[in-house]
Amino acid sequence: MALPERKKGLVCRLTKSLYGLRQASRQWFHKFCSTFKQNGFIQCKSDYSLFLTGSGDFEIFLLVYVDDIIIAGANLDMVTRVKLKLQSIFKLKILGDLKFFLGLKLAKSSQGISLIQRKYTLSLLDDTNLLDCKPTTVPMDANLKLRAKEGDPIPDASAYRRLIGRLMYLTISWVDITFAVTKLAQFMSDPRMPHLQAAHQVLRYLKNAPGQGILFSAAFQLTLSIYFDADWGSCLDTRRSTTDYCAFLGDFLINWKSKKWTVVSRSSTEVEYRSMAHASCEVI
Repeated sequence: MALPERKKGLVCRLTKSLYGLRQASRQWFHKFCSTFKQNGFIQCKSDYSLFLTGSGDFEIFLLVYVDDIIIAGANLDMVTRVKLKLQSIFKLKILGDLKFFLGLKLAKSSQGISLIQRKYTLSLLDDTNLLDCKPTTVPMDANLKLRAKEGDPIPDASAYRRLIGRLMYLTISWVDITFAVTKLAQFMSDPRMPHLQAAHQVLRYLKNAPGQGILFSAAFQLTLSIYFDADWGSCLDTRRSTTDYCAFLGDFLINWKSKKWTVVSRSSTEVEYRSMAHASCEVI
């Protein structure tokens, strides 16, 4: 944005938000929220990007990411009514049934719905020149011990950070690389060659089955279960422990996490109880 000619030294006050400004995305979301609430939607408290309206078979779910929207509901007439309402307010492009969303592919079958990032995975392998690499069956060796400041510095530290960032996004559907990516993300400030080699092993693991994903089974059971594990003092630099958990609703894997604690545990019993408390909070 530029000021008109011969108007230098002045400050312009905007009458409305412009695309590209720092506050533009915030103003857009505020506009979106206020419009939805005026039309009977309720904003979810646990996820501010999720809006709900109706109840029972007439309940509609609307998920927003910037200007990409998913509309879901059991009643097609209600879904159509919501789309027409949005079209009367905003300029929309209706893309039909959901197949791709933010790099995720949704595949429907008689078994359920699969969430896959095959295209994103192959793109990552191609960008790192590992598309033709030899695959491996594990994302990280069980006996691998990584330390900070160990090994030669890598030529381009920013490339390592970009790689780990993209691997983090892959953990949306690649649950089994979450622990390895959490470990590798601890060396973002000063990555060394052993860290990069470990990251390449994760990529070779992805090459083993790039179309792997999460299946949301059509057989639904309303039972909540959670599994957790802890690794006492696994960080060789700080002796902090790592906790991992997976939460299931029936056969659905609904949440998972790998986390390094911010405090040092004095025993394996202590870290196990901390991990159990952390996992229990997720259930609640």
